[in-house]
Amino acid sequence: MTECNQTSFPFEAHFSRRVEARFEGLRMTTDGGALLLRATDKRIGLLRRVAACFQDARDPERVEHELSQMLAQRIYGLALGYEDLNDHEELRRDPLFGMLAGKRRLQEPLAGKSTLNRLELTPAGAPQSQRYHKISYSAEALDRLLVEIFLEAHAEPPGQIVLDLDATDTPLHGEQEARFFHGYYGEYCYLPLYIFAGEHLLCARLRPSNQDASAGSVEELERIVRQIRRCWPLVRVIVRGDSGFCREELMAWCETQRVEYVFGFARNERLRRKITRQLREARREQQRTGKAARVFAEFSYRTRSSWSRRRRVVVTSLGAAVWPAQRLYEQLYCARGEMENRLKEQLSLFSDRLSTETLRANQLRLYFSSLAYVLVAALRRLALAGTEWATAQVETIRLRLLKIAAEVRVTARRIWVRYSHAYPWKHLFVAAHAALSG
Repeated sequence: MTECNQTSFPFEAHFSRRVEARFEGLRMTTDGGALLLRATDKRIGLLRRVAACFQDARDPERVEHELSQMLAQRIYGLALGYEDLNDHEELRRDPLFGMLAGKRRLQEPLAGKSTLNRLELTPAGAPQSQRYHKISYSAEALDRLLVEIFLEAHAEPPGQIVLDLDATDTPLHGEQEARFFHGYYGEYCYLPLYIFAGEHLLCARLRPSNQDASAGSVEELERIVRQIRRCWPLVRVIVRGDSGFCREELMAWCETQRVEYVFGFARNERLRRKITRQLREARREQQRTGKAARVFAEFSYRTRSSWSRRRRVVVTSLGAAVWPAQRLYEQLYCARGEMENRLKEQLSLFSDRLSTETLRANQLRLYFSSLAYVLVAALRRLALAGTEWATAQVETIRLRLLKIAAEVRVTARRIWVRYSHAYPWKHLFVAAHAALSG
């Protein structure tokens, strides 16, 4: 690009006043609200514990960018809307970002895109003797950390928790490892498995799409329930999912582990014959009122070959005395729709940006997006409870509370971050700061 020596840029006058622009202001940032994220991290200790899940075998004498700083760069970057590693070529010189990452000398740049890319190619559990991959991580430790954050968010054990399972598609546009075409979604994709407890993310497991939606769910639930019961031995656990999880292996595991379940069940001809009368009633009601109508029925059912026993449909282990059909469906099963909002939030944190070559590297990217969600969700839970943004989506919180233009001035004794008087949500910023400082 041609070097430009011009220092002043005149524009059309505004009535009697000349308009002139210059590049000579103090340093500015668009992420002034990120200090609230930093305060949230100090409360839950997330980034410190994430770094403990990695092993760094690099020669300390030759290390320019510490592992903890690189991890903070990547996770804060996703939380603040920077999906691409190229973004960090500019962010590495942002003094506020240096503070977020824990850089002592803010005049020195953070890691650039190439260094961060090498971090993302980190193998899980790789031997530290490798020539080119000196950093490795424990997927098991990261999995445990997600559940630990959930457990610590409760002052006392709840009487009951509901674990929501769902699979979603992550479209692939390259030749990534384990790339398969999925007939239902009509595209090449991965099929990650997510497990949530309310707004808490407990599992984000990347999987190829050439398998059933429920594949691996028993193993994931087994480790999660075991970890939860170690802390809360008396808690009642209910597993909830759509018809893609209504599988003998999963239901049989729940029945042997004192875990309740409620799953959707795909309609078939045998079921259609059993509910013929109810279908006629619903049709007559719809014709009479002109509105959608529901008629409820329940019965025991067993498939001809795949199920080991008869089960109550909607498929559940819960009894009819406490959960009659209408209440079971409308209050318990339909509430799983809230998980769709959680999946949308993962997309706003770029969980679908899985464009690197190997499955393990893409799993690490998925972990980073998941950890960014944990950080923003903790901000929502700890700082915004009781405010008008208590249930706001991640993207709303980012745009209104984190993406605040600010002037940054670094002196020998202080770092000044100055916001505009015109910022419209100052009262919410003040409330969030007070909640995190308490």
